[in-house]
Amino acid sequence: MPHIEIAAEKLFFVFGFPVTNTLLTSWIVMGILIGSAFLISRHVELAPKGLQNVFESFCEGFLNLMASIFGSREKAEQYFPLIATVFLFILISNWLGIFPGVGSIGFYEMVHSEKLLVPFFRSAASDLNVTLALATVMVFLVHVSGMAALGVRAHLSKFFSFKGPIEFFVGILELVSEFAKIISFSFRLFGNIFAGEVLLIVTGFLAPFVAPLPFLVLEIFVGFVQALVFAMLSMVFISMAVAEHH
Repeated sequence: MPHIEIAAEKLFFVFGFPVTNTLLTSWIVMGILIGSAFLISRHVELAPKGLQNVFESFCEGFLNLMASIFGSREKAEQYFPLIATVFLFILISNWLGIFPGVGSIGFYEMVHSEKLLVPFFRSAASDLNVTLALATVMVFLVHVSGMAALGVRAHLSKFFSFKGPIEFFVGILELVSEFAKIISFSFRLFGNIFAGEVLLIVTGFLAPFVAPLPFLVLEIFVGFVQALVFAMLSMVFISMAVAEHH
């Protein structure tokens, strides 16, 4: 039976800082995003074609989706760089996790007298540290957006109100819900991607030639859906944060 590890495996250390296989995959995803942006910006044409055409189609469709949530094209364009970057990072990370060789190529090490495979690469979202970091940063930026749009005092009044006992209690509940968002964000993404990896490992071990194919197609769909859910929830939370409090 193949070995399944929840925690990301450490590959090497840089100045005492451990570099895990999920962190290495995150760097590759960032390299893909930065490289693609560089290539597109170097060859911008009035009549788009190739990679530029794909990118412009994505931008237009994603902006229309954001405009439907924010209620205005102006706000959609304002928060597009943040939301689109998070969406693309999670999407490419999820799809890269089912790429041939990811999770199956590595080196062996002895753990408790047992020879275990340590893969060089692993989907970034299968590491709870990565999803927790993404969730924390996103919730923090939600509040930064709220304070930038309404002002610090007006935004904090949503959580700290002394107009009456009911308003004070509701504000505390709102504050608790902000921490719940971090937990919901991180565990939803981590749980779905990690469960998909386990499913592929088990089916690949039991029937390595035919059985994994339908699950690979399913994981492509799940990877897209999870990236879209994360992005859409971020949009909803930002649109709520920048709205006037009543």
